[in-house]
Amino acid sequence: MRAVVLVGGFGTRLRPLTSTMPKQMLPVVDRPMIERVVQSLGSHGVTEAVLSLGYRPDAFLEAYPDGSCAGVKLTYAVEPEPLDTAGAVRFAAIAAGIDDTFIVVNGDVLTDLDVSALWRFHQGHGREGTIALTPVDDPSRFGVVPIDDEGRVIEFVEKPPVGTAPTNWVNAGTYVLEPSVLDRIENGRKVSIERETFPALAANGSLYAVQSSAYWLDAGTPASYLQAQLDIIDGVRGALENAIHPGATLHGDTEIEHSVVMAGASVDAGVTLRNSVVLPGARIGSGSTIVDSIIGSRATVGAGCFLDALTVVGHEAELASGTVLSAARVPQED
Repeated sequence: MRAVVLVGGFGTRLRPLTSTMPKQMLPVVDRPMIERVVQSLGSHGVTEAVLSLGYRPDAFLEAYPDGSCAGVKLTYAVEPEPLDTAGAVRFAAIAAGIDDTFIVVNGDVLTDLDVSALWRFHQGHGREGTIALTPVDDPSRFGVVPIDDEGRVIEFVEKPPVGTAPTNWVNAGTYVLEPSVLDRIENGRKVSIERETFPALAANGSLYAVQSSAYWLDAGTPASYLQAQLDIIDGVRGALENAIHPGATLHGDTEIEHSVVMAGASVDAGVTLRNSVVLPGARIGSGSTIVDSIIGSRATVGAGCFLDALTVVGHEAELASGTVLSAARVPQED
């Protein structure tokens, strides 16, 4: 079983954390996001993951020099230019020589979806594509997918205006596709699987979908990236994991509530951390308070700082002592 994993995006929504690394290489508690995605695929029988790369591909090549991740073989397909979602799938699948039924996943989605059940459903219906659906509160941000009683997709409505969505079941970013779908994707230009390929498949009855209420999170924004960490230490998905890495250093009295402190991070005395994440190697100065925020790798927060409201401090950034920030990005990008 083979899977194409889409990891080529620029991660714009997660800047400044993604200014120097792909979002799928950002750590989630104790390992890069991509490892959690690939490990989940491997648990459902995927033996090879084809990474569709675009932005900073060397980050993946350097992290997995032996061509394996979480026990799954890796194949790399580096786009010469951005090809959008369908174009990326076509490029990666052809580069890897995929000529049989295969899986596609978005590399920034963390989910407990039963991929094996999705695969079986697809095989039982004999159509060109089957997509997983998840329920959301605000479907206007996603591809909305109404289906009939048999699971056939009626239409594919990409990001409808608020209040107009025909259902709250949306594209969950995991698909099972036949290689014939690749022939539907025009070569040499950007093609969106959500706006072009799936609507075309739905129009001729070749697209089915499976609804699932399993854990699902698009970890592509600061808020959802933070939530992904807290869900894991809360045991919301999978086994409960440690919030404080054994390689982190806590100096003196600290108040750490519902927060993640990663390997090599250092937290000085008198610090308060609440609903926050401190990435590897970051340093938090004495007496600082950090609430609902993210501190990047090897960043330095001086003594007596106050950060809240989803402030994001980029990798290796430095905050002077006494800095007060709310809903800020450091460094601020244009």
